[in-house]
Amino acid sequence: MTPAHIPPHRPVPPPRRLPPEVAFARRQAYLRQKRIKRRRRRIFFCTVFALALCIGGILTIMKHQRLQNAYEAEMPDWVTPAYISYHTSARTGEKLTAVRGIVIHYVGNPGSTAEGNRDYFDSPTTEVSAHFVVGLDGEILQCLPLAEKSAASNHRNSDTISIETCHPDETGKFNDVTYASLVRLTAYLCVRFSLDADDVIRHYDVTGKLCPLYYVEHEDAWETLRADIAAAIRQLRSDDADTEHGLF
Repeated sequence: MTPAHIPPHRPVPPPRRLPPEVAFARRQAYLRQKRIKRRRRRIFFCTVFALALCIGGILTIMKHQRLQNAYEAEMPDWVTPAYISYHTSARTGEKLTAVRGIVIHYVGNPGSTAEGNRDYFDSPTTEVSAHFVVGLDGEILQCLPLAEKSAASNHRNSDTISIETCHPDETGKFNDVTYASLVRLTAYLCVRFSLDADDVIRHYDVTGKLCPLYYVEHEDAWETLRADIAAAIRQLRSDDADTEHGLF
């Protein structure tokens, strides 16, 4: 006798088999839904890929246009244009590939003037040049267009702006007015080309050459110079945000 709490065993009936035409129709419907889902996924990913390409293209165009604007915009009136002549080494007319940094140099000729160094670059036998020379009285001469390569920073000539800086004596330390003009110019260029103080380097950082001498031998002075440039960048960007059209 089966105990009352244990249900009697009942055989499980075999599963009902669908008629072949119903099973076929259901199979076809399942496959059709699977194809639709696969097609939708392909459309989705193709759309995302196309949008990414479009956005990337737009950003590239905008970046290129901003760079062109930075190249072509006039320099402020406190910079004097004094382009050197075209000749084989100092000014070839070759274009920069980008602007990824500002390289600070010292002229290495104590007491020499901005004009004297600019004229030296312009000599047919000279193989060096810089975009700018900052003088002992704080004057700034622009020797090359910003879109062109200089011949100052070795393998970084292709993607940097170079600044030669005059100094009164053999220590290579810049006097106060030269220092102030260098900070002003470097900060302006950083804002113009969307750079930061970390993108400001010495010739020494490119090749190991002791240039600018004082700011290689006195690392604290170099860090102070970069801090002053950073502060000037912040001030320029703050002023730029307060104007309707910005710097350029």
